[in-house]
Amino acid sequence: MSAIFGSSAWTVCYLVLLLCLSVYGVHRYWIVYLFLKNRRHVPRPAARFVELPAVTVQLPIFNERYVAERLLRAVCQLDYPADKLEIQVLDDSTDDTQEILTQAIAVEAARRPGLAIHYLHRTDRTGFKAGALECGLRAARGEFIFILDADFVPRPGLLRAAIDFFTDPMVGMVQSRWGHLNRTYSLLTRAQAMFLDSHFLLEQTARSRSGRFFNFNGTAGIWRKTCIEAAGGWQHDTLTEDLDLSYRAQLAGWQFVYLTNVVTPGELPVDMNGFKNQQHRWAKGSIQTCKKLLPRIWRAPLPLALKVEATMHLTSYFCHLILLVLCVLLMPAGAALEHGGWLRFCLFDLPIFFAGWVSTVVVHICTQRALHRHSWPRQLLLFPMVFILGVGLAVNNAKAVLEALFNRESGFVRTPKYGIQRRRQGWRHAAYRPLKSILPAVELAFAAYFTYFCVHAAVQGQYSTLPFIVLLQAGFCYVAFCSLSQWLPRWPASGSGSAHAALPSAEPPTPSSEFAA
Repeated sequence: MSAIFGSSAWTVCYLVLLLCLSVYGVHRYWIVYLFLKNRRHVPRPAARFVELPAVTVQLPIFNERYVAERLLRAVCQLDYPADKLEIQVLDDSTDDTQEILTQAIAVEAARRPGLAIHYLHRTDRTGFKAGALECGLRAARGEFIFILDADFVPRPGLLRAAIDFFTDPMVGMVQSRWGHLNRTYSLLTRAQAMFLDSHFLLEQTARSRSGRFFNFNGTAGIWRKTCIEAAGGWQHDTLTEDLDLSYRAQLAGWQFVYLTNVVTPGELPVDMNGFKNQQHRWAKGSIQTCKKLLPRIWRAPLPLALKVEATMHLTSYFCHLILLVLCVLLMPAGAALEHGGWLRFCLFDLPIFFAGWVSTVVVHICTQRALHRHSWPRQLLLFPMVFILGVGLAVNNAKAVLEALFNRESGFVRTPKYGIQRRRQGWRHAAYRPLKSILPAVELAFAAYFTYFCVHAAVQGQYSTLPFIVLLQAGFCYVAFCSLSQWLPRWPASGSGSAHAALPSAEPPTPSSEFAA
């Protein structure tokens, strides 16, 4: 009796978690529907400024020796009147980035006389990026604030393409879409690009054009200064100050605009540990913001559809924790239904297939078709890699979710960037090294677990389950070995990232004509 009860308990727990994960899968289909329904509803400015307003460009920087000069040079090339433009270099660096920026500022000031460039250096990093932005905001003279992270390269016409949306006094923020400078650098960056495109093209477009809440992405967006102040300013009680402020501003009644076809390219992490640091910060900060603001969202006098979408958005990283627990339960729950035949197929295989895998494929197909109208079928070759990367991140992101749930404090860990702009450009001998972690060992343990499970499924003839188990095994293997490979002995450098690299010429893909503005 106890054995039967134990088997039933494993199965019930598994199915409950699978149902929770399926809800997020169904939500992906809903996002695709909103995207397709509203893809032609391109936002237009209400009017045009007769006289362009003053804009302050804020550049929050911390130890970015390889990209800081590139950023400053690109910002100084913005097509905007010099007397209406102010640049704030908010430098918290503790390395030679300070000297690099000081020299670059002198060069750019001489190249474009009349342009105001202010260098603000903090020795106390209170609040990290949010603290730097808060400090700069107090001294900013611009009516609008354009924020750029160090690894982004704005196009010269960006401000002119976006500023007129602020003729509507209720518009508080205008966000441009992220592009990818080094999309084709490696298999990892290709998978990351596809991974992120589904958010920056499909999800953000669907939410913004259907009237749902969406978020400032931390960079490549313009804020109305009074919007930031009215919403409570920059707060640093979460690791995603951008998401936090975005929801507070929209709860206060401000409107946001997302410009899908105004692209600001940035550099993707080229190393697995750097990518995992970035994902950890995003996951933990999202759950922190969820805990902080979700009760307030449900108390607000908002439409039910908007509340539900905000909930799905803010809790989306729970998928990684659920997936990890499902991985643990897969063996005992599968054993309980080992001889279930069609029952196992209907309860296990079909829900996983349609709620998890198929919904993800649909999202990526819609995204890549919008980006590459005629060549999108070739992107199908990357789908297995995207799945593998997503699965392999489960341990890293689940840890971040648990840290947020149990209020474990952690600092703002920057993602190392190396000025990568061409293939075969080295980075392993760069000065910045990611932090070591025990997570690869845990990922290897999961890889070994699923290796055993693969053999077991093959021996038992459970061939319908085998493809999914192989993807899970491959995901944990790939992420673990890529993480560990960075700590192998470093051979003599054949090239390295340069702090004085030229502006990249590669153009990120733009949406196809049927979707373009």
